[in-house]
Amino acid sequence: MDENAKKQLDRRLARIEGQVRGLRRLVEEDAYCIDVLNQIAAVTSALNQTAAAIASGHIRHCITGTESAHSHAKSMSTEELHEELDEVLRRLAR
Repeated sequence: MDENAKKQLDRRLARIEGQVRGLRRLVEEDAYCIDVLNQIAAVTSALNQTAAAIASGHIRHCITGTESAHSHAKSMSTEELHEELDEVLRRLAR
């Protein structure tokens, strides 16, 4: 992962961390349940978007090698490539 991508990821995670702190505060203050659920939905969406961005980077860097390869990347057969893509999709669908 290049430095720019790491910085973007760190910003996303910091924003999510702030959302979770806000969620904890809502629970502590016994906020209206719908407000808590809305905040949970926002955190979930932010995490899903972050996971999708990481998966996209993994596909570009580690699987297809179309950009500078990650140190863990390896040359794969077509079957291994399909298995790796399947695994990425399974992890995103959890």
